[in-house]
Amino acid sequence: MNSQKSQAGEKPDYLYRSGVGIMIINKNRKIFVGKRIDNNSDAWQMPQGGLDAGEHEDAAMIRELREETGIQSDSIKLIKKSDTYHYYNLPYKLQKKFWGGKYLGQKQKWYLVEFLGDEAAINIKTEDPEFSEWKWAEKSEVVESIVSFKREMYEEVLKEFCDFL
Repeated sequence: MNSQKSQAGEKPDYLYRSGVGIMIINKNRKIFVGKRIDNNSDAWQMPQGGLDAGEHEDAAMIRELREETGIQSDSIKLIKKSDTYHYYNLPYKLQKKFWGGKYLGQKQKWYLVEFLGDEAAINIKTEDPEFSEWKWAEKSEVVESIVSFKREMYEEVLKEFCDFL
């Protein structure tokens, strides 16, 4: 099942905020996840975020990586960029709360990168932190620990990148 169809159906792209997601793996093929700072539940996710006006997806990926993890571009190797966009819908009660109520959810291009640096370079205490803690997780743990409305998209991203995990 393609998450573009399953999540977005036939809805037009303008109803979805454009963004990127980043799956960071280490040499042991474990996946970086951060615990959301703005969520009281035990919600973990991979770094992700929206495109700034006029920003290219590749530049947004590097910016989001730096903003959310402190990881610099010289500490990663790009392995793969997703072939398609992956979509998720926000729950109805959150649609009005985020992004001025303009979007049903997000449309994301996903990047798989390998972290080559020293873990001491990972710094989630950034200028505008998104995570309260981080860890390397097994792929099964990644899907189990995500908020339910992103679960199907995460399954699709893991499936697309499975040859490298």
